[in-house]
Amino acid sequence: MSVVITQETTNRQQNLIIKTAAGLSLQGRIRVPGDKSISHRALMLGAIASGETRIQGLLLGEDPRSTASCFQALGAEISELNTELVTVKGIGLGQLQEPVDVLDAGNSGTTLRLMLGILASHPGRFFAVTGDHSLRSRPMSRVVKPLQQMGAQIWGRQANSLAPLAIQGQTLQPIHYNSPIASAQVKSCILLAGLMTAGETTITEPALSRDHSERMLQAFGAQLNIDPETHSVTVTGPAQLQGQSVIVPGDISSAAFWLVAAAIVPDSELVIENVGVNPTRTGILEALSMMNADVQLENQRLVAGEPVADLRVRSSKLKSCTIAGDLIPRLIDEIPILAVAAVFAQGTTVIRDAAELRVKESDRIAVMANQLQHMGANAIELPDGLEIVGGTPLTGTDVDSHTDHRIAMSLAIAALSSAGTTTIHRAEAAAISYPDFVPTLEQVCRT
Repeated sequence: MSVVITQETTNRQQNLIIKTAAGLSLQGRIRVPGDKSISHRALMLGAIASGETRIQGLLLGEDPRSTASCFQALGAEISELNTELVTVKGIGLGQLQEPVDVLDAGNSGTTLRLMLGILASHPGRFFAVTGDHSLRSRPMSRVVKPLQQMGAQIWGRQANSLAPLAIQGQTLQPIHYNSPIASAQVKSCILLAGLMTAGETTITEPALSRDHSERMLQAFGAQLNIDPETHSVTVTGPAQLQGQSVIVPGDISSAAFWLVAAAIVPDSELVIENVGVNPTRTGILEALSMMNADVQLENQRLVAGEPVADLRVRSSKLKSCTIAGDLIPRLIDEIPILAVAAVFAQGTTVIRDAAELRVKESDRIAVMANQLQHMGANAIELPDGLEIVGGTPLTGTDVDSHTDHRIAMSLAIAALSSAGTTTIHRAEAAAISYPDFVPTLEQVCRT
């Protein structure tokens, strides 16, 4: 065997051990879990719409489970989560019940930030929301401040910027919010608040962020006006939402790990089927193209309004590039695995304008630089990104996910092209977005 993959549990934490030898290549056809962003939004909009929503291909990770649990506590009927079919019996916009307990968003920033827009616009009801240790340290002011401009009453730690948060629902007023950052979570929160706000609520971003909320809101019946030239979206309220059938494509953020894996492991070829290639999410494909990766889109089609394709990737000699500017919002979640690709690219890769990474599940800039350095990479931490000089061979060692799912999986891919044995501590974090990551890793590594 050219690779041995094992798992061990110590102190209730799971370690992933990858031992490599010469001759490894990755082969096969695989499917990745459903898109996390679309899964969240399908559950949320289904819960607040009238009638029944049917969801196929839902991601079964911990984050969507947190969303489902919260909206069940708010009165929606959601069937047992599975990939085949989930039904959501919505209770209608404005009809959420006041829960008897604190709503727990777990590790999911999407759940908490988007839910705040819905809860704040339910007058006469009181809500309390929290999350795990990581989520309670992540900034919420980016959504609290615009909601307060609309008249929301929200209280929390550190000047209302950290969870736990308390919300007293109000009748909100429409605003035009100029967001200082391009963030789909901020945009979505304001649009969701605008659903129950009389008049036109507008958000303008400095660059284009992912547009899953806009697509799905329109499918559910909301009246939106989208101006791509100014990066502005307007929702007219009060809206009427009607339950829909949603087919969730494979998550390109999950596919990114296999795109990089096959690109850096010699003599590899993988086909990743049924991947969502929404233009606001394909920054990873553009970055890999800049790095000379051999990635082809096949069988391109539309599924329930979202563009989908099969991605074929073959190993290639990567070259360095600069990743910055308007491209960053379209690949922000993929930067950890792009950092791994940069280790194997000829020349110096520079990633800038990505300070947002410091307030994700971990400080992904600091953690990726530190962990890649442990493996022997020439990686330098920048205030807003990374500088990585490619070409230095990696050596297996002990590394740590810092309980961040994308860090855990990125380090596992780096381990495939490292000499010797790599032990990834707290690798169970991968289950947050990709429960079957390790079985898929074992599948593609069979030689």
